[in-house]
Amino acid sequence: MNNLQLGGRSVKDDFPNLSQHNNHMARFLTLEMYNKLREHCTPNGFTIDDVIQTGVDNPGHPYIMTVGCVAGDEESYEVFKDLMDLVIQDRHGGYSPTDMHKTDLTPENLQGGDDLDDNYVLSSRVRTGRSIRGYCLPPHCSRGERRAVERLSVEALDSLTGDLQGKYYALKNMTEEEQQQLIDDHLLFDKPVSPLLLASGMARDWPDGRGIWHNDNKTFLVWVNEEDHLRVISMQKGGNMKEVFTRFCTGLTELESLFKEKGEAFMWNEHLGYILTCPSNLGTGLRAGVHVKLPIMGKHPDFEDILKKLRLQKRGTGGVDTDAVDGVFDISNADRLGFSEVELVQSVVNGVKVLVEMEKRLEIGEPIDNLMPSAQW
Repeated sequence: MNNLQLGGRSVKDDFPNLSQHNNHMARFLTLEMYNKLREHCTPNGFTIDDVIQTGVDNPGHPYIMTVGCVAGDEESYEVFKDLMDLVIQDRHGGYSPTDMHKTDLTPENLQGGDDLDDNYVLSSRVRTGRSIRGYCLPPHCSRGERRAVERLSVEALDSLTGDLQGKYYALKNMTEEEQQQLIDDHLLFDKPVSPLLLASGMARDWPDGRGIWHNDNKTFLVWVNEEDHLRVISMQKGGNMKEVFTRFCTGLTELESLFKEKGEAFMWNEHLGYILTCPSNLGTGLRAGVHVKLPIMGKHPDFEDILKKLRLQKRGTGGVDTDAVDGVFDISNADRLGFSEVELVQSVVNGVKVLVEMEKRLEIGEPIDNLMPSAQW
């Protein structure tokens, strides 16, 4: 960065034009902040321009607020905290730089969750991410680091036993047809075609160092080197979220122990919880979701407002930016940071129960006024 200044270019020459942008980064990055932060980089060489590149290249949707920045390593959140803290506070409902995150991976603390109506709830899933301390995150890691993360992960995963025992499948060894089948079965991450991923640098050297591990029942999955070092997923058909969450907690706990045995640790601190690539996934990194049939409720004029008050969000079953098909929505928690894993899964269990009850009443022409949440739970 100093070389730019010595070359005679001012900070204004390098400051990005964000006038048409709608993302959290663009909301807070000022000329003065950019001038200060461009003088710094992390010990691994990640700069402020690396942090913001995806938000510069992708202005965002006029009605959808994207994040607009990523971390290249664990230190990014400290070196560029002037910007990161503001983005985190805005994205996570006022979570301040002095707030402390809480973790609870005790499935016994979840109330209910085994009684969601299978006639409406078609499948249940809980996922999160984990990053291995000492390695750069996907936007900045080298080929060697990526391969090392893959090697460490496969060694740990191969040590799982019982219901968690499974096998690793490297993308580079798969045919196009095999990859597409796993994608269609909602088991494998899609190919990196999103401009957000491409601009972040997460698709470099594809598919080298990437793969999927799953247990024999295909109910516990781990993606390696997609958006994060690891994406851990527990899933199954039907509405037994309690069972899904229990497997999720058990698998994560065992996996962390296996990494510790190898002298490795996951990125974590008391303020931000588990450290992941995108600031939107800090804290728990947890997304608990169900595919649920709401053909009538989904057309209700207050549907969006109800979801907001229940602290839930919706999308189509095909992923982000897809619409519901035949009235089937993917409903999940809206929060990540500042709430524990149990609290977030509980919010989904409680909220989905309300939505299903509303759907049942609307089916027989009964009012749902007394079920309406009055404020955010």
